[in-house]
Amino acid sequence: MSLAVFLELVEIKAKTASVLPFLIGICFSWYNYHALNLGYVILFFIAMFIFNMAVDILDNLNDYHHAVDELEYKRKTNIIGREHLSVKLVFSIMITMVIISALIGVVLAWLTGWTLLIMGLWCYLVGVFYSSGPHPFSSMPLGELLSGVTMGFMIILISIYLNTFEVITWNVATIAKIALIALPTSAWIANLMLANNISDLDEDESNLRYTLPHYLGKKRAVNLFVLLNVIAFIAIIGAVVVKIAPWTMLITLVVVPIVVKQTRIFMKKQVKKETFVTAIRILAIGSFAQVVSYAVGLFL
Repeated sequence: MSLAVFLELVEIKAKTASVLPFLIGICFSWYNYHALNLGYVILFFIAMFIFNMAVDILDNLNDYHHAVDELEYKRKTNIIGREHLSVKLVFSIMITMVIISALIGVVLAWLTGWTLLIMGLWCYLVGVFYSSGPHPFSSMPLGELLSGVTMGFMIILISIYLNTFEVITWNVATIAKIALIALPTSAWIANLMLANNISDLDEDESNLRYTLPHYLGKKRAVNLFVLLNVIAFIAIIGAVVVKIAPWTMLITLVVVPIVVKQTRIFMKKQVKKETFVTAIRILAIGSFAQVVSYAVGLFL
């Protein structure tokens, strides 16, 4: 297996969906609590990144095994069939990654408390059953919600917990503040899945996968894509208003024209190979701008 094929197998291009929320959690921890446990968050980053890759491998494995369209999808679209990869080898790589990430997670839970174990278990269960089992989440109208909550909110929550567990007071107000700071990335990550499902609507239906766009219809699904982008920027303004982020985070608004342009491109045509990249760009540019503008405020 070449490096290029491996990177496609683990869908490395989509890893901003986990890295940027992790960084937002660090910024929130320092700005609001002046707390940073560097060793813990580095271990978490390693475990998170490895498990994220394992989940994407599992998605490809399950799509390969469950494909109804033997000729077009299984042999020509899915990377395992297209690149003639050994299923046994791919499975072994995935299991190794899961074990390594789980061991790191157990060590962190032992060091910081059982609360982390519960949050980690949520992430593992969603990751595993997202594309596994008789009724995987990815084939139901739950994919956008679960991906947004798990990768947007939970990664930020765990990052904040590891940095602040010794000083933070957990209550409804604290969770609400974290939810607000996590809302932009949660919305953009949900949009990543939504754009994918809109683009794959016909293919998914032919393989008996009935995702959210199947129930909403393509037009309403595209409108939801637009709405989630709007919500993301409203949340950024709201975070500054309630003072859980510095005023510098408003600099994120300079990317609004870029997001509008990418959104219009996707609205005109929903084709996986041509316009799905717009959702990736919006997530990368929007979340990156949020992280950088947040980080700048830490030094002012």
